Amino acid sequence: MRVVIMGGTSGIGLATAALLAGEGAEVIVTGRDPERLAAAKNAVPGDLAGAEQVDGTSESEVAAFLGRVGTFDHLVLAFSPGPVGAGTLAETDLAHVRAAFDGKLFPYLYAIKQAQVTGSVTMVSAASARAGLPGTFTFAAVNGAIERVVSPLAAELAPVRVNAVSPGVVDTPWWSFLPEEQRRAQFAAAAQTIPAGRVGKPEDVAAAIRYLIGAPYVTGSILPVDGGFTVA
Repeated sequence: MRVVIMGGTSGIGLATAALLAGEGAEVIVTGRDPERLAAAKNAVPGDLAGAEQVDGTSESEVAAFLGRVGTFDHLVLAFSPGPVGAGTLAETDLAHVRAAFDGKLFPYLYAIKQAQVTGSVTMVSAASARAGLPGTFTFAAVNGAIERVVSPLAAELAPVRVNAVSPGVVDTPWWSFLPEEQRRAQFAAAAQTIPAGRVGKPEDVAAAIRYLIGAPYVTGSILPVDGGFTVA
């Protein structure tokens, strides 16, 4: 099994690479940061088939990379621009909203359009697409757009399967904009409201991605991996 994970050098993407490579898959990851790429090679228990520096926001770089890769089985998209656009509409510069779309939705579309993938595409969205938290309208807009394109792309790209995982609060480097003490306090507060009683780990989402990759009769689906966050 040959898998390409774009945005695979940190957080959910890296956990997915570690899980699949550890099970014997041929895994190629991409990222923008050369230091993270080097660290990813050491963090994965199995051998990575490749780790390439690719700027997902550049359509030409994405096309060139996927052209070099050729045909493969499964594509996992885990790009993240970080907390760009956080805040209420009144206080947010709309240029930051555009940057959030440019940092996640469009890189996903660049990759899907160019990928010579034969089995499945799995996108990482977020529970913000379906939540009503003040200050998260940008995240809701971007991830809502990603989740909304799952169904039409599943129809267009068949027999290639197209799905998404939708994580809730997950302890990843995405939260590094907060000081450590504040981050831990926020996680503790969130855990009290989540039915699962804790915030998520990257490995929780990686397991869901592995399920979707291996589920031949699942397509057009959005799988919440949020510990019950969106039902609480």
